[in-house]
Amino acid sequence: MGKSDFSQVFQQNLKSVDSLLMVLARPNGLKHSRLGLAIAKKHAPRAVDRNRIKRLIRESFMHHRDFEIAIDTVVLNRSGSVMKNNGLFFESLENHWQKINQKLRHQSS
Repeated sequence: MGKSDFSQVFQQNLKSVDSLLMVLARPNGLKHSRLGLAIAKKHAPRAVDRNRIKRLIRESFMHHRDFEIAIDTVVLNRSGSVMKNNGLFFESLENHWQKINQKLRHQSS
């Protein structure tokens, strides 16, 4: 995803938020979904923590990229996300993917 794709997702989006992550998504008109990551140093000061968060998000996205409509997605971390274990991240992401899918279904109806 390029800079203009990121800005489009930030301007017009479907949003899903919890204590760990904020997920922004919008239909992209392509045949496949794309993922963008905005992992803030402010909330994860150590590179090893930012890399772990990005790895977990990418892994979860690969398993759930079969959205009903192809989307561009940007995932942002929130404060306190560094201290959570991998299981909580996957649970959080699972909930986000479900919410986004529901919102897409509702929007296309």
